[in-house]
Amino acid sequence: MTIVVFLTSLLGAMALGMPIAFALIVCALALMLWLGNFDSQIVAQNMIIGADNFQLLAVPFFLLAGELMNVGGLSKRIVNFALACLGHIHGGLGYVAIVAALILAALSGSAAADTAALAAILIPMMRNAGYDIPRSAGLIAAGGIIAPVIPPSIGFIVFGVAANVSISQLFLAGVAPGLMMGLSLVVAWAIVSRKDKMKTAPRATMRERGKAFIDGFYALLMPVMILGGIKWGIVTPTEAAVLAAVYALIIGMFVYRELKPSMLYGVFLTAAKTTAVVMFLVAAALVSAWLITQANIPGEISGLIEPLLGNKTLLMFALMFLVVIVGTALDFSPTVLILTPVLMPIVKQAGIDPVYFGVLFIINNAIGLITPPVGIVLNVVSGVARVPMGAVIRGVNPFLIAQLIVLVLLIIFPDLVMVPFSWLRGR
Repeated sequence: MTIVVFLTSLLGAMALGMPIAFALIVCALALMLWLGNFDSQIVAQNMIIGADNFQLLAVPFFLLAGELMNVGGLSKRIVNFALACLGHIHGGLGYVAIVAALILAALSGSAAADTAALAAILIPMMRNAGYDIPRSAGLIAAGGIIAPVIPPSIGFIVFGVAANVSISQLFLAGVAPGLMMGLSLVVAWAIVSRKDKMKTAPRATMRERGKAFIDGFYALLMPVMILGGIKWGIVTPTEAAVLAAVYALIIGMFVYRELKPSMLYGVFLTAAKTTAVVMFLVAAALVSAWLITQANIPGEISGLIEPLLGNKTLLMFALMFLVVIVGTALDFSPTVLILTPVLMPIVKQAGIDPVYFGVLFIINNAIGLITPPVGIVLNVVSGVARVPMGAVIRGVNPFLIAQLIVLVLLIIFPDLVMVPFSWLRGR
């Protein structure tokens, strides 16, 4: 009955059009009333405790770094470098989008920001070259969702705080799966675009490629600094976020000189607004998480799936299927914050490595960003590319399938995550 109260209150509040954060608070109040321990101080105290976390400081700084990169010219130079290397290949702009998405993913950790930057730069070029624009928009959307998987990832930060799992370990474990997601897009794009007639750019000379590399050197250096600093213990994820924001500010303002002092207010305001939404959502979610624990909802769910606890692979398939279904209706952060306190006790009871589960959990939630009806990244690319949503959904399907195949492979073969993670960690 407790599960019914939880779901009814949460889904009912959402059905009334209530924002997710407030729906979570309503859910917490309903659980308190059901358990007979109603106390308004519980809500206030847990919200303050939830937001008062040093590791969450990484969120505003990575969001700020992403905004500074887009405005300061770093994102544009990364695309130009990829274009110089791959633009002459058949369907080259698609491969440029994938490579640029991988590089940008290692800088900001924000799927929406990366997708907007890539779509704004590449869609006009693809349109002029005769590319199938809905399919191209779908590719860029699928490339954008790599951002929450390759470090630095805001999704890993939120999950790590909610699940009490090492964020540094999540970052390192996400590298190989993120690259696999990019490789799957390369294969899918090669298959679907092989018969299309499209213009290719002239092959860039070695001098032109060298010039593009030198021009984008400082932008390309950024992921090396962040990942290297975290791997070798020079900086924590939070410190890496500050480093990324300061570095993007300095390079954009004093090296590339595209970031003007007059732009700073707008950049900081945009980052602050996004941060406020994320932080309030985290605070509200941790109130409901405390009540979920008190109500022993994970224990009740464990009883329902007890036959699967002895088989880790089948259990992971069941959990990932649940996340896929929820991800079609909820945005990334709410799904992470709602399901983490429910699923983590089950994961630990089954003996599944929390880092491994966290990586697959975030990949699954990232895929939810390109599944209708919510699909926030689909909305971003539809708006920027000026393509109807229905066309974008059709265009993204081959790449959505490719990402789901990667998820299935990672469930069946956990070593694809854990072996590279052990190597990166130095074991």
